[in-house]
Formats: sequence, C-alpha cells, structure tokens
Amino acid sequence: MLWLFSYYVGTLGTHTEIKRVAEEKVTLPCHHQLGLPEKDTLDIEWLLTDNEGNQKVVITYSSRHVYSNLTEEQKGRVAFASNFLAGDASLQIEPLKPSDEGRYSCKVKNSGRYVWSHVILKVLVRPSKPKCELEGELTEGSDVTLQCESASGTKPIVYYWQRIREKEGEDEHLPPKSRIDYNNPGRVLLHNLTMSSSGLYQCTAGNEAGKESCVVRVTVRYVQSIGMVAGAVTGMVAGALLIFLLVWLLIRRKDKERYEEEERPNEIREDAEAPKARLVKPSSSSSGSRSSRSGSSSTRSTANSASRSQRTLSTEAAPQPGLATHAYSLVGPEGRGSEPKKVHHATLTKAEPHPA
Repeated sequence: MLWLFSYYVGTLGTHTEIKRVAEEKVTLPCHHQLGLPEKDTLDIEWLLTDNEGNQKVVITYSSRHVYSNLTEEQKGRVAFASNFLAGDASLQIEPLKPSDEGRYSCKVKNSGRYVWSHVILKVLVRPSKPKCELEGELTEGSDVTLQCESASGTKPIVYYWQRIREKEGEDEHLPPKSRIDYNNPGRVLLHNLTMSSSGLYQCTAGNEAGKESCVVRVTVRYVQSIGMVAGAVTGMVAGALLIFLLVWLLIRRKDKERYEEEERPNEIREDAEAPKARLVKPSSSSSGSRSSRSGSSSTRSTANSASRSQRTLSTEAAPQPGLATHAYSLVGPEGRGSEPKKVHHATLTKAEPHPA
C-alpha cells in the first residue's frame, strides 16, 4: 500500500497531496469546528476539478440532507468517511478509478464562516502484464532481441531483464555480450549466441504502483545439426528416387519380355504356306541320278522352310532288296501346321527296269 502526503497551509486553508493505487480505497481529509454551535445552518460541499480543468460537485450536505449521487462516474463510490456534523467531513472513495484523479476542494460554511481544504489526488495504475517476445534466429553465432512491453500503467515504467536460475550453478545475470537499448529499455540484444545462452529469461515491468513480469525461453541450436538434418533428408529423398527408378526398370524389362513372347507365335503364323510334296519319276539312270540329286536338294529346301516354321519334314524311301534301285522322292510338306507323313514302300510305284 502506497501513502504519500504533503501538507502546506495558506490563506485558503490546508493543501494535501495523496497518491493512491487504482482499485483501492482512499480517504481525503477535511476537518472543521463550525457545526457545534448551530447544526441547522451547516453546509458541506466537495468539488472536483479534473486534469482538463472541468469542475463538478462530488457530494454535499445541506438542510440536514446528504446528496451523493451527483455524477455518473462516481455514483455509489463516494461518501462521508465519518461524523461530518462533529467536525470530520472527510471524503471516502472506493474503489478508486483513474478518472478520480484531480484537485478536490472541501468547503464548510456555517453562520457566515468558511473553512477550505484542498487535496490533490493522483491515481496510480500498476503496469499491465507485459508481453515477452523473441526476434531472431536461435542458432549459434546469431543475434536475438528480447522485447518486453506493458500496454498500460502510470508512467514512467521501468523494465528489468534477468535470467532465471533453473539449475545449480547457473548465473542470474544476462550473458556477457548482452546490450540494453536505452531508448527502449524493454529491449535487450543477446549478441553472438552460444549454447550457454540457452535458458529462461524474465522481464519485470514496474512503477510506483507495483510490478508485473513475463518470461520467454531461449533455446540455441547447433548449426551443424541443422546441416546434418538437411543432409539426411536429402539422402532419404535420393534413396527413394533410386528405388523407384530400379522398380520402374524391372517392370519395363518384364513388359518387354512378355511382349516378345506374345509376338513370336504371330511371326510364325504369318509365314507363307510350305509347298506340298510331289513325286518325281525318273526316266533313265542319268535322269534317276539327277532326280536323286533334285530330290535331295528339294528335301534340303523343304527342311529349311520347315525350320522357319519350327517343323521338320524330311524322309526318303529306301528300296527293298531285289528291286530296282530307281526310287521316288517326297518333296515338301502336305500343308501348313501339319506333321510330315512318312512315305511307306507300299505307296511307291515300281520303276521300270533299265536294260543293262
């Protein structure tokens, strides 16, 4: 609780100055000795002159009646503090508001005599809870600014920064390279951060009415750790891309093999139909020899064609014992896609004997 009085006496009476914190109770003194002989003619009046020079009546006593609800701002908050008829006309205000600040005058009149008292009331407002903020990058070697400010409160407001001790051996003072902005005492610069700069910092805002505080935590990070994290993330992304690429190549290879397997039968079906087999009758031994060579050549041609179609067709009849050596040759397959038929000796036509 804050009490501050100053007294001086002049021709108009006693002057008093009082400072009191808002939301508290205050009593403005006013004493007299004019009510004892004749109480019926006693008049008491309290006047307020605010900081803008406007004057208004706060409370009065006249004709044995008290009138206290004279202003909306002070309605229900003002009253005589004691027995004003017995000589104590002090004024009580509760709870106190910043708008109550100003110069109060107490005028007591009885039977042509006057007594004046003047009180200067100053209402103090304690700082509102400040807001702590942090500006800058919390990495080693960088600078950070701590900001603290109260939105309201009686000027001047003094700001004070300190470090809160959380462990044994920690220093409550700011780091050695800290600087205070004297043009704005609520700002403190933490220069060239180190890991030892990490901790809890408290700002206290105070004035004549009281003080309020807030805290902010500073956590300094390694620059190397940030690079390591970035490198790890980059490596993970690159690894994922590489795996995706390998899977894609494997899928493409499988698709290509399946496509080639499906196209190979199509190429076989599109080949031309192989020529049908035919019998060639030799007319002489020389022609028989030529027919034999022709049959052998035709057989090789047929075999080559069948190789492209993945078929094998090649037979040649063998002469029975005692018969002429003239033979007939089978040339070519009978049709596309069918198995080659073997030529039996019973199906061959006997060749004419050639004279010796």
